Amino acid sequence: MDESNLRSVALFDSLPDAARRAVAQHADEIDVPEGKELARQGDFAYEFFVIEDGTAEVLRDGEHVAELGPGDFLGEMGIIGKVVRNATVVTTSPARVIVMTSQAFRSMAQSNPDVAGRIEAAVEERCQALVA
Repeated sequence: MDESNLRSVALFDSLPDAARRAVAQHADEIDVPEGKELARQGDFAYEFFVIEDGTAEVLRDGEHVAELGPGDFLGEMGIIGKVVRNATVVTTSPARVIVMTSQAFRSMAQSNPDVAGRIEAAVEERCQALVA
């Protein structure tokens, strides 16, 4: 993927150029249609997603939990914690999404721990928000 696209994503915008290049080497961009299930509650997580453009709905036990849009990310808890997905996420419009597999994430974490640390900090923040 083109590293310049990562500058518009809050999760990656403050990273040095070399770190963004590392993410770009380990991630792909895909276009997905409206109604595409990005994650299914209860499934094992093998991918981390960042929404570049478009929207998605988060459902837990079939109930609406949140709306996601550009800059939002999902799936990070599963690829870091090796747990099952805690929600289903379905696109509510056509979307462009950055995707990184758990294997690519582990490889990137070895070569660029700054990026992995940033994602892990976001996971910790989400975990604390769920408890509060």
